[in-house]
Amino acid sequence: MAPRNRIIIDTDPGVDDILAILLAFAAKPEELEVLLLSLTFGNVEVQSCLRNVVTLFHYIEKEQTWRRENGKPEGFEALKACKPIVAVGAEEPLADQIMLADYFHGIDGLGGIHHSHPHLTPADTWKSLFKAAASSSDPEEVSAANEAQDPSHALFTPSTKPAAEEMLRLLRENEPDTITIVAIGPLTNLAIAAFIDPETFLRAKEVVVMGGAIDVPGNMTPGAEFNTYADSVAAARIFALTSTHPRMTMPPTPPGNQDALLAPYPTKLSRQLKLTLFPLDITTPHALTRGTFTAHTLPLLAPSSPQNTPPLTSPSPLATWTAAFLAPTFAKIASLDAAARTAPPDAVALQLHDPCCVWYAMAAAPSVEFPAVVKDVRVETAGQWTRGFCVVDGRGRQRMEEEDDGGDEEGEVEVEKEVVGDHGRWLGGRGNAVRVCVGSPGFDVFQGVLLGRVFGTTTTTTTTGAGGGELFEVRK
Repeated sequence: MAPRNRIIIDTDPGVDDILAILLAFAAKPEELEVLLLSLTFGNVEVQSCLRNVVTLFHYIEKEQTWRRENGKPEGFEALKACKPIVAVGAEEPLADQIMLADYFHGIDGLGGIHHSHPHLTPADTWKSLFKAAASSSDPEEVSAANEAQDPSHALFTPSTKPAAEEMLRLLRENEPDTITIVAIGPLTNLAIAAFIDPETFLRAKEVVVMGGAIDVPGNMTPGAEFNTYADSVAAARIFALTSTHPRMTMPPTPPGNQDALLAPYPTKLSRQLKLTLFPLDITTPHALTRGTFTAHTLPLLAPSSPQNTPPLTSPSPLATWTAAFLAPTFAKIASLDAAARTAPPDAVALQLHDPCCVWYAMAAAPSVEFPAVVKDVRVETAGQWTRGFCVVDGRGRQRMEEEDDGGDEEGEVEVEKEVVGDHGRWLGGRGNAVRVCVGSPGFDVFQGVLLGRVFGTTTTTTTTGAGGGELFEVRK
């Protein structure tokens, strides 16, 4: 059966990014096909993101072996059905000063696990996989790179091309409206791809973005969510593609910066981008508590637990690894969150921002199970205190219906209709059209879905969505 969604995951792993990728690979083949992991800077610098992804594949492979030895289904069916490409992308934002979130995720993006638990980190031989073998003078490196490109080797295909180029290649080689981009990091790779070839980029079926804060405080500054803050210009450029006239909502070029990446899009584009935004408003209530994680994984970490009949041969490699990086993450949350300091230890919760976007991509009827409203959302790029802030016009002013201005012929200049008192072009009918997600199948349901899918336990129940159809298997 063909997958409901073929996806590219643009990511900056990161704790919740790793959980999102694990969920995607644990999907059923009829739900998802993951074509590409496109890596960007964000939570940490991009080479650390790459190491975290390679480590993830290492532990999936170890976990599948462990499950076979213990008579369990291997799981990760979507990964088994499609070997994804891994490509390295942007190292810094388009114009903003680079800011990372290593204060939360740890210096390596996973709570410092590569330093605190070096025995859980694979050897650095993977680095050669992402270098062009033809440019190397080391015969052993050439041999290792060629071996890595062997389709029968490993769980992923390393690419020596920039992530934006791989993204465009896949969109170009496939029919329009067949590939969804799930963007759970800063939008720099997407902005580069859209600049290089906007018409090919617009062949995407949909772009699903974890980012922004609409009616709630930010998590990077009082007004801004991290991903939109990390590259506000990239976010503003991608959001502008949802407008019928992107030039009307494009960010201004910073003074003295004439970088080609900031050049405007062509005046006329063939279509608008369909963009669904998962802001903090909807992602924050979806959380994984320390108590739920511990209760779910404890039998996997204690081979002789009474729940294991017969006893397991050894602890689960995947549960061991995830427990190692989630422990310092829960501790960091408890130290940063005033409410968490007085809450019971098991109530400390990791917000599942990025996994929510994968859950949406897996849904049988996303427009029903994840309702959305269309808003003119724009990203502030020039404010002293408001970089990355998502601005929505809540004034209730009368907006003009869009009309054909007659400027469709090649070479004709668009005539923008003037609206009295419209400072910033908010009322002329040509703003951004961003679908903002406002609901889900259930805040409390998701942590069970995530843990059940990723760790592959055997007792199953099902949950149904608002449309009455089966949504997901919830494994307890």
